[in-house]
Amino acid sequence: MTADAILDSRASWGRLALALLISLIGNAGMWAIILILPDVQAEFDVTRAGASLPYTMTMVGFALGNFFIGQAVDRYGLAWSLAGSAVLMGAGYAMALGAPSIWCLSVAQLAIGFGSSASFGPLIADTSQWFLKRRGLAVAVAASGNYLSGAIWPLLLAGTLAGDGWRAAYLVLAVSCVVVMLPACALLRRKLPAAAMVRSDLAATERAKTTGLSPQALTALLALAGIGCCVAMAMPQVHIVAYCVDLGYGPAVGAEMLSLMLLGGVASRLVSGVLADKLGGVMTLLIGSTLQMLALFLYLPTSGLTSLYIVSLVFGLSQGGIVPSYAVIVREYLPAREAGARVGFVIMSTILGMALGGWLSGLIYDVTGSYQWAFLNGIAFNALNVAVMLYILTRSRPRAALAT
Repeated sequence: MTADAILDSRASWGRLALALLISLIGNAGMWAIILILPDVQAEFDVTRAGASLPYTMTMVGFALGNFFIGQAVDRYGLAWSLAGSAVLMGAGYAMALGAPSIWCLSVAQLAIGFGSSASFGPLIADTSQWFLKRRGLAVAVAASGNYLSGAIWPLLLAGTLAGDGWRAAYLVLAVSCVVVMLPACALLRRKLPAAAMVRSDLAATERAKTTGLSPQALTALLALAGIGCCVAMAMPQVHIVAYCVDLGYGPAVGAEMLSLMLLGGVASRLVSGVLADKLGGVMTLLIGSTLQMLALFLYLPTSGLTSLYIVSLVFGLSQGGIVPSYAVIVREYLPAREAGARVGFVIMSTILGMALGGWLSGLIYDVTGSYQWAFLNGIAFNALNVAVMLYILTRSRPRAALAT
């Protein structure tokens, strides 16, 4: 079978559908801790920054996992890496069930985050290798599983959380990881044929020449940009539930806003995927980052219930396509054989930005007694992201068309 018959084929789209299913389960660990943040703060009697620690550890694990599991995928394949991650997540949820302190819960969340990462960066990197002409859209669909997971699980677990508490909800997640993910992983054992990988590398080599940047320099700039955009992104995503509790609307309303935000993010990711296929990853990321910064400004004067729903939707619609665009840029400019490690490293940086942003927002709240300065902090970091992407764009000549 020729390379052109493999890339963007029916088999590629079938693999993408299975990846999306796995992503819905695997990414739940990233969002569950946000949903239970107020309950954790009350149970363990800690400050808002202290209650944010398990989330920060989740994102640290998620970041490290994207890098190390990304390397494992390049070496051992996606199926084995995902299977090991499913077992690790199940063990992490089980550990969290009996956590007697915020520190024990944080250690459990570190394991959960590490395991969950396989369903994001490594899964996106694998998907990117099976597409060429529709790579942007395919990456966007695979990445949407992360947001769909964050939108669906709060609704599925709402009854369990209200009736039996957060530990019972974690038991449901533990069972789901092992029962659903392990069998699905076995269906992803097929590897990309060498001919298709060479075909993809040729397009990346041509694009790399347009920037004048070495692979290492481009990767470092993308990592810096990823930290900037995701410190900004973390403020609404991590603290929206707690913010609504402070305003007197309750955690259920905050969970609804989070779901609305993430559903908007799904739509944004799909649209950004289409744009990336037409404009390229750099321009698509720059558009999304600029819109995210404008959306953060809208939060500053907003405290009414209806207006918060609207702004949360606007925020989701603005920022959803940012992180997947990094994977598109890496695959546009760098070799397919390094996809897992390169994408994993850049995604690791974005997740570290989320971890730093979640913790910083809690700390700023503890110091100032409000989230206003936390939003301004996010806007400043977002400006850093915009500056880096403008620098890359100005060094690049017009995007070369893909060979047909």
